[in-house]
Amino acid sequence: QVQLVESGGGLVQAGGSLRLSCAASGRTFSDYAMGWFRQAPGKEREFVAAFSRDGRNTFYLDSVEGRFTVSRDNAMNTIYLQMNSLRPEDTAVYYCAAAGGVAFSSTANRYDYWGQGTQVTVSA
Repeated sequence: QVQLVESGGGLVQAGGSLRLSCAASGRTFSDYAMGWFRQAPGKEREFVAAFSRDGRNTFYLDSVEGRFTVSRDNAMNTIYLQMNSLRPEDTAVYYCAAAGGVAFSSTANRYDYWGQGTQVTVSA
């Protein structure tokens, strides 16, 4: 198993930046495809960005590409989501997730482990 703990959320004005962190414990996250999802009130959970299982490839939701960047620190077993040029529509609870059985997925139900989520609020 792997345990995931997100941090770094908060309140920011439109155009601002935040960096989310996801610390993994248990099995090393190099055994998993790692993703970020978000869920706004009244909406379904939405894929945001992900690393492939081998860590060589990254994937992004179209509306965040060019503004958000995923990175990883293997020594710290941590992945990050750098979010720039934030918009009010980015407001959501952001979740880190790990998928053990696939090389990559943008589908939430393919992910086996989830963090508790961190709130990101972007004011206009």
